[in-house]
Amino acid sequence: MKTKKLNHLPIILVIIAGFYSCRTIPKDVVAVKPFYKERYLGKWYEIARIDFKYEKDLDNTTAEYSLNSNGIIKVDNQGYNTKKGQWEQATGKAKFVGDENIAMLKVSFFGPFYSGYNVIAIDDNYKYALVTGASLNYLWILSRETNIPDSIKNKYLKIAEGFGYNTNNLLWVKHDKQK
Repeated sequence: MKTKKLNHLPIILVIIAGFYSCRTIPKDVVAVKPFYKERYLGKWYEIARIDFKYEKDLDNTTAEYSLNSNGIIKVDNQGYNTKKGQWEQATGKAKFVGDENIAMLKVSFFGPFYSGYNVIAIDDNYKYALVTGASLNYLWILSRETNIPDSIKNKYLKIAEGFGYNTNNLLWVKHDKQK
């Protein structure tokens, strides 16, 4: 009898892990609404980020978003690896988690594995954006240009801190090379 109960344990653990992996935005963080994907498409320069393994040693990082014919957003990330002395590129896809009017998406660069991508602040002209992943360990400040005004920077830092991000962990990205 005990053996049968233990046989169900791995299944239960997989189901529980699945529920937790479905979270695409940190608790109490709110995505932008209304959101206009057509206005968000195009090239963005990464101004700052909380560094993580897939962008480690990258400067001059950009993200370009375009719409595929099937409605899925193509994601083209590029950056210059300062250790290897070469450009790196990662191409993926992004899909809305629910309503396209809410800036909650999931992005994948590795087959069926998705991670959260949430715009939590954006200016009226879609020139500056504050983006988070699925946890407080992921944060990006983006701009349509290689720099950002101090007023926007300070506003976005304050928003991030209000949600619980440690903005001291932000890496400020250099934009001194062109591909």
